Amino acid sequence: MAKIEDCPGFETFGADVKAARKAKQLSRSALADMIHCDSRYLANIENEGTLPSLPVVIQLIKICGLPVERYFNPELMREESAERQRVSHKLQLCPEEYLPIVEGAIDGAIDGALRIHEQEKEPVCI
Repeated sequence: MAKIEDCPGFETFGADVKAARKAKQLSRSALADMIHCDSRYLANIENEGTLPSLPVVIQLIKICGLPVERYFNPELMREESAERQRVSHKLQLCPEEYLPIVEGAIDGAIDGALRIHEQEKEPVCI
């Protein structure tokens, strides 16, 4: 079995699965049933850093909505700031019905930032 230190990018896989499972309000046994494994095996993945087989990894990524690139292309993820990675991960966990609210909040933040930026460029007349 592969060791976590031999698989760069998978250092947080277990913790990511656990966080996603909780965000989706799934019990460990429910998720284990969905991927056809024992709940103790899933506990080992989440808590002990056990690296599952590729088919189990793929199922967990799909069900939990985890970003594939984090695990299979970690160099790409390292180019993004930690804050951007956290926001991206939270967005993946966000229920579909809340996405319009999230999008509106992001649009508002971008518009506000652009207005502030434009005000800083204009000379102040006294």
